[in-house]
Amino acid sequence: MKLLAVRRLLRIQNVVIRYRLDDLLFSLPLPWWLAALRFALPWRWLPRKPLQLTRGECLRLALQDLGPIFIKFGQLLSTRRDLLPPDIADELAKLQDQVPPFDPEHSLALIEEQLGAKVSSLFARFDSQPLASASVAQVHAAQLKSGEEVVIKVIRPNLRPVIRADLAWLFLLAKLSERISTEARRLHPVEVVSDYEKTIYDELDLLREAANASQLRRNFEGSPLLYVPQVYWDLCRPKVLVMERIYGVPVTDLASLADQRTNMKVLAERGVEIFFTQVFRDSFFHADMHPGNIFVSTRTPWSPQYIAIDCGIVGSLTPEDQDYLARNLIAFFKRDYRKVAQLHIDSGWVPAETRVNDFEAAIRTVCEPIFERPLKDISFAQLLLRLFQTARRFNMEIQPQLVLLQKTLLNIEGLGRQLYPDLDLWSTAAPFLERWMRERVSPKQLLHNLQSQVEQVPHLANMTRDLLERLSQPPAAAAPAPIHAGRDAWALRLTGAALLAGSAAVAAATGALISLSAWPVWLMGAAGLYLILRR
Repeated sequence: MKLLAVRRLLRIQNVVIRYRLDDLLFSLPLPWWLAALRFALPWRWLPRKPLQLTRGECLRLALQDLGPIFIKFGQLLSTRRDLLPPDIADELAKLQDQVPPFDPEHSLALIEEQLGAKVSSLFARFDSQPLASASVAQVHAAQLKSGEEVVIKVIRPNLRPVIRADLAWLFLLAKLSERISTEARRLHPVEVVSDYEKTIYDELDLLREAANASQLRRNFEGSPLLYVPQVYWDLCRPKVLVMERIYGVPVTDLASLADQRTNMKVLAERGVEIFFTQVFRDSFFHADMHPGNIFVSTRTPWSPQYIAIDCGIVGSLTPEDQDYLARNLIAFFKRDYRKVAQLHIDSGWVPAETRVNDFEAAIRTVCEPIFERPLKDISFAQLLLRLFQTARRFNMEIQPQLVLLQKTLLNIEGLGRQLYPDLDLWSTAAPFLERWMRERVSPKQLLHNLQSQVEQVPHLANMTRDLLERLSQPPAAAAPAPIHAGRDAWALRLTGAALLAGSAAVAAATGALISLSAWPVWLMGAAGLYLILRR
């Protein structure tokens, strides 16, 4: 493993030298101590022939040669045209679906190996020329014997050793930065890399992607907002995925969208609504929404519908994180900065001793300039820089479990900027969040929560029975002083009392007392009453 990591580092260095990425770095305004580093690099002492490539091409080819982790970084950057020069952004956009394909013969052999049959016996037609190629897999068009048009996704060969070596270096850098820098410890780099490790390895399992796509399709079944292609499960394996072929306009093909008279304002607003629906309603969101994975249906351009593919990376939130984020965002939209500050302190994201007034003033200073302005007038580069400075000043903890969500939000915002620069992100998102918060406390939702609690009653009854059986057994010869048994008995009595009151309330609220299936409630109530009377 160590030898592999060293070889990988030498490989990265060779790519940097070949494509002159050091020239690109040192052309930026840098601190003097970093700019002086150029004189310590041995390869810069020798004369070098100028490359016949633009700087955008050099960066794209370098990331492409370095493999999936670097390509994904380039894909993320490509969505942020507000942060990049146009020539670099145009080149990085090619990483979304124009990565050089691997040998089609390998695709054919892998498909037959995984499916256990000849391609000619499984498909009426198979196109050996790839339809698209990306960082982890490439896609071939085909037709089933039954006539349906499908696409076959095939994993690239020999990815795991490269990914393993890159992750080894990322872990090394993360651990080193945590050891030498208090600032780095606040950012939790090791946890962030650990989360990314799970994400990238999950993406190599196409059965997981198929399951994600099926779930997302169910979540938006019949929805005018989003369409997810059907998965053909009989033809899916860990390294091969077969799904319905879709026909749509790439979301970044603005000319074609304009030709079919797509309502761009509605399209941008629906993108925001889809994101918040996935995050808050379903707690299951597509977390790789770069433009190469998003298309627009041609059926109803006046009421445009998105089409999402490549569900290899998805994210989810706990109910606590959902509630916290929603309350924070609503407070932001209402400019209630004091509540935002208090929520951060209550959640432990900033130290408990932080003065609310100071933190409130800092948040107001950062956020106030961005409200009631369209995306095209907001400098997100400056906003992110100032948010980072505020986080550092107040020792704000970075939450690793939200990194995937933040990455997705950057993709969505960058896409919205391209589609409809006048989009008002705040007025689009605020009504959705307020409606979601109201629904969380609606009688219907409260009844649903109550029913979920009732479903736990048999489990609680079993726990009570097990505890009674343990206490009824004679103590072992080497048992400690009986004070523990007394303590357990007290705990049991209190538990029984709580179960008696709780089960009676739940049963009365749900009508469980008149149902024959409510015997666990009666059992718990009787056990609690017996323990109370015995005391």
